[in-house]
Amino acid sequence: MHEESITLLNKAIADEMTAVHQYMYFHFHCDDQSFDLLAGMFKRSAIDEMTHVEDLSERILFLKGEIELKASRAVKNVHDIKSMLEMACQMESDAVKAYNTWANECAKNADSVTKKLFEDLVADEEQHFDQFDTELENIAKFGERYLALQSIERSKNMGAPPAE
Repeated sequence: MHEESITLLNKAIADEMTAVHQYMYFHFHCDDQSFDLLAGMFKRSAIDEMTHVEDLSERILFLKGEIELKASRAVKNVHDIKSMLEMACQMESDAVKAYNTWANECAKNADSVTKKLFEDLVADEEQHFDQFDTELENIAKFGERYLALQSIERSKNMGAPPAE
C-alpha cells in the first residue's frame, strides 16, 4: 500500500547517508586545517543528518518496508573551504527541493505522516543551508582574514594553560 512512500524514504536515506559521509569528510579536513568553528559546524550537521536517517528508517519499518542503507554517491574530495561550503549549500538546496516534492507525492498517496516527516526535514535542511550560506557570506565579506581568525583562535587555545 505504501510502496511509493517506502521508495521515497529510501531515496532520502541515500541522500542523507551521502551528506553524513561528505560532511564528516569536510569536518576532518577543516579540523586538519585548524578551522575549528567550521569543523564543528560540519560535524554537527553530519550528526543531524544521521538523526534524519534514523527517523526515515523508523518510518520505513513502521510501513513494513526494507531499509536500504547506501549512499546515493561517493564522497567528493574537496579541500578548499569555500568550495566545501558551496557544495554543502547545493546539497541542502537539492534536499529541500526533493523533500518538498516528495511530501507532495505522499499527500497524493494519503500518507500524511510521511508527508509531515518530509516537511520537517525541509525545515532542518533549510537551517543547514542558512548556516553554510552565512559562512560563505562571511568569507565574501571578510576574505581569507575570516578563516585566519579561526586558525589563530585554535593556536591561542592550544597555548593557554589548562582551566582549573
